[in-house]
Order: sequence, then structure tokens, then C-alpha cells
Amino acid sequence: MDDHTFLIARRKSLYWRIHFWAALIASPFALLATLTGMLYVFTPQIETALYAHLDHVTPQGAMLPLDAAVAAAERTAPRGWEVQHVVPPFEKDDAVQVAFAPSGGAQGEHAEHAGHGGHAAVVKPKFGLPAQAIVVYVNPYDARVLGSLASSERFGNWAKRLHSRLLQNDGWRWMIELAASWLMVMLVTGVILWWPRGAQAAVPKRGARGRNAWRQWHAFLGVALGLVSVVILTTGLTWSQQAGGRIRALRDISGQASPPAPRGLHSSEDAAGGPLDWQGAWQVARSHAPAIAVQLTAPASQDDVWRATMADRSRPTLRFDLQFDAYSGKPLYYAGWEAQTAFGKATAIGIPFHRGEFGWWNQALLLLFGASVLFSLVSGWLMYFKRRLPGSLGLPKLLPGAWTSPSALAWLVAAIMCALMPLLLISGSLLMLVELALARRQRLSRRR
Repeated sequence: MDDHTFLIARRKSLYWRIHFWAALIASPFALLATLTGMLYVFTPQIETALYAHLDHVTPQGAMLPLDAAVAAAERTAPRGWEVQHVVPPFEKDDAVQVAFAPSGGAQGEHAEHAGHGGHAAVVKPKFGLPAQAIVVYVNPYDARVLGSLASSERFGNWAKRLHSRLLQNDGWRWMIELAASWLMVMLVTGVILWWPRGAQAAVPKRGARGRNAWRQWHAFLGVALGLVSVVILTTGLTWSQQAGGRIRALRDISGQASPPAPRGLHSSEDAAGGPLDWQGAWQVARSHAPAIAVQLTAPASQDDVWRATMADRSRPTLRFDLQFDAYSGKPLYYAGWEAQTAFGKATAIGIPFHRGEFGWWNQALLLLFGASVLFSLVSGWLMYFKRRLPGSLGLPKLLPGAWTSPSALAWLVAAIMCALMPLLLISGSLLMLVELALARRQRLSRRR
């Protein structure tokens, strides 16, 4: 065996070892994340079955002014609660959605993560609500209240919390972050181990049986859906606490943060015309916004401005942020898709894709991805138990000099991954202590 061949063999033994450890660490959490994620994929169908009587109405003539629906919702809301935003009907059979929260409530657990890095004046679209929020659904044709639902109890929000932290508080989010970090390691090392060399086939061979067949399909499916894996893992990490903070900090440093609205936007009081009501604000928003459902937020004070943004994340290229004068309706700020940075556009597409919000094809692809992950986990452990000798740990064997065999590029990639994923760095450091203990044990056993 020449030096180059032996170098390749040493690297392969190391990557196989790391791949095994990654699977061992990530498997329990990845199994939970995959199963809960596959449940979340069915959100549109489940919510249609559960909330059709709230979300939709039977069209009957002309709609009443939006203020009638908001007033009806206010009469049923808890005393002292304030309107957070209103989503007027986009289609003829849509109900009006009026969101309420306790006075002074801040964005809560259902809010999308906001940017960091000193942009205190940035006004961004808010899809979330305070943790205690409720939504009142009103028929736009007769202002009849159809019902109300706590935001946290709606299936989509419940399934999201189940998927991200098993319905627990934010302290449990580390589990999903740890799983995503090591799944990324599994993906990278898996691709390296699979990469065809010489006569090795890139696709499973016909007629393969036993452990060999499991190995070929395990590798092929993992790599075939590699691009989907990267999107799912990357977007998942952007929501995480530790890695997400690093990613957002890097975004801000590189100038990829969402464009900030100008500071000091305010309305000029018009004594003659008076302030816009909900119907007037809706008309202004429709005249400037693209053809998509809008979310309206009323001014918080006399000289504040109206805000409108998209209420439908399944059409990211129609994303917009509009602010206009509370009296004249004059647009003061508008940012559409063309104003978004490359990072903003990538996340605007990647996050809805992660959630399966682009329709049936997106859901089908995510179900295939989830099934592939489950197959990879099960087949990986089956191969492990088939390979493991009784009484042994069954760790993949390391060739001498394996830890010094990776190239400079490999070490650079590892350093970047650890820098961006702090839980990977911490758990990886603990893993190195385990490896040192195993190596010491092996040396002692040889001396005996």
C-alpha cells in the first residue's frame, strides 16, 4: 500500500469514527425532531379540518367596513386587552382575524426571531404574537363573531412548539440545536465516505443483500437528499439560541441584515380630515401592497404611523413592509422583495420551505426527507449491531495516525462549524476526552 492510499485509508477511518459518534449523539433527538416535523408538515390539512368554521365564511353580498368587524371583536375580547393587529379578508370567503393581547404585552414565544447587532430602529414584519394572545374571527359580511382561539392553542403553533422544544420552555431548545449540529456533521462525513472512488458505484447495486444492501441504500438516500438536508438543518439552526445568535451576528457584520426603516417616522395631524380608521387604512395598504393578504397594525400614539406587512409566508417574493401617515395615508416607507438582502431572501424562502408552506409538492418532499432520515437512523443502527462483536463497543477502528490525516481544508471546515455551532464545540470537546480515555485504555491493554 503506497503512502497516498494509506493516507486515504486513515482519513476514511477517522471520518467513519466521527460519523458513528455523530449518529450516537444525534439519533435520539433527531428521531424526535423528525417525527414531530413530519406531523407539522400536515398543518394545512389539519387546520382546515379543525378551523374551517373560523377561517372561512360563506360570501353574502357586500362586506361591511372593516371597523364593524374590529368593533365586534373588541366587544368579545377580555377587558383591558388591546388589538395587536388585524388581518382583513383576502379572498371572498376569508374571515377577519383580530389579534388581542394584554395591555403592554411584548412579542412572545410565537414571534419570529428579530435581528440583533444594534439595529434598534429596524421595523420588520411580525408574524408572531405575544404568548397570551387570542385571535377573534369575525364574518366580514355581517360582523358576526365566529369564535376565538388562543394563539398558543392553534394546531400550527402547538406543533411548532412540539417540534422545536417538546412543548417545554426555551431551555429545552438545546436538544434540537444539538441534534441539528451533529446531523450536519453526519451529512458532511457521510458524503465524504460515500463519494465514489474508482469502481465504487454511486448508486446501490442490484442484487445486494444483507448488511451491504443496508449500507448502500443508507448512503445513497442520505446523499440524494443532501441539498434538502442542508436547507432544513441550516434554517433550523437559524432559529436556535446559540448557533442562531452566531449566524445573525455574522449576518449583521457582513451587512446582510434586513433594511432598516428610517428613524423618526411620524404622522402629521390633520385637523380637517381626522385619523384614518381601519377601513381607510386597509384601502391605503391595498393600493400600495402586492396582491397578497395583509396584516395591519394601528398607530400606538397620536403621531405614530400605520404599518402593513404580508400575512402569507407562502409567497416570499411578495414580501413587503409599508408604513404610512395615520391621517393622510401618504406612504412614508416601503420595502419590497427587491430591497431585501441576499440573506433575507434566502431565509424568506428557506424558512417557509422548512415548514412545508409552499404547497403539496413541498409537503411531499419533506415527507420523503423525513422518511429518509428515519431510514438512515434505523439502517445505521442495524448495520452497527450486525457489525458489533459480542462484548465490544463496536466502534469503527481507527488506523494509526488517523487524527493527523485530515487536510488543512478539512480542519478549516471543522473550525468554522464549531465557531458557528457552539453546542458542537462543547460536545465535541467532551467527545475528545472520551477518545483520549479510550486510547489510554487501549494502550494499557496492549501492555498487559
